[in-house]
Amino acid sequence: MALLELRNVRQQFGGIVALDDVTMDVPEGQIVGLIGPNGAGKTTAFNVITRLYDPNEGDVVFDGKSLLKVAPQNVIRRGIARTFQNNELFPTMTVLDNVLVGAHSTSRFKREGQVRREALEILELVEIGRYANAYAVGLPFGTRKRVELARALVARPRLLLLDEPAGGLNHEEVENLGAFIQRLRDELKLTVLLVEHHMNLVMRISDHVHVLNFGRMLASGPPSQVQRDPKVIEAYLGGEIDETESAAEAAQHAAELAQAQQEGEA
Repeated sequence: MALLELRNVRQQFGGIVALDDVTMDVPEGQIVGLIGPNGAGKTTAFNVITRLYDPNEGDVVFDGKSLLKVAPQNVIRRGIARTFQNNELFPTMTVLDNVLVGAHSTSRFKREGQVRREALEILELVEIGRYANAYAVGLPFGTRKRVELARALVARPRLLLLDEPAGGLNHEEVENLGAFIQRLRDELKLTVLLVEHHMNLVMRISDHVHVLNFGRMLASGPPSQVQRDPKVIEAYLGGEIDETESAAEAAQHAAELAQAQQEGEA
């Protein structure tokens, strides 16, 4: 059964169509990847789900009920939490206090001591308990990513939206992240929707993958099917299809080309 459904969603900004008749399901208990080239509409989809944007058409359904009449600040109370591409932490607050911010909307009927204990438990779960009293400013990038994740988890969501959690991490950290996300899913009984450019990570841990391109759903299916889809490979390489190359390899190739171009312009 789908915990989250996007039904024929259209999101338009003036003359730019960011999402064009997008329909997709996120089954309960699964890790679902949402991939696509830059500008495909992935973060826009997250912003529609979390009610930061009102879609021009279509519906967003969570646990059988439409979210379109839910105020953005109440989405987390429905059981949806997210992280962001860029760390959105309060640098002059401690790690613990940053996490407690995430508990604010769901802790109205709890004692302060209970809320703090739960926040500390989450910090231990994400393996940064030793940083509880450290200030966020100056922490390693990977640690700040874990703080933001802890802030999302402290609200005890049913659906966790991860927006490029591997961004800025080194190879070893990315390798560890996959098993870590799977463990969180299993231990906390989460459903995860993952936007990520590290295709090897997505294909390794996802149960199902949706592919967006120019705001439209290009492909959808198990990773083994999606990564061999010629349309997906073409979207990543701009038409240069190598039948021996998977979508994961194509995406990695495209990322390397983009990085090389940036370095050449620097």
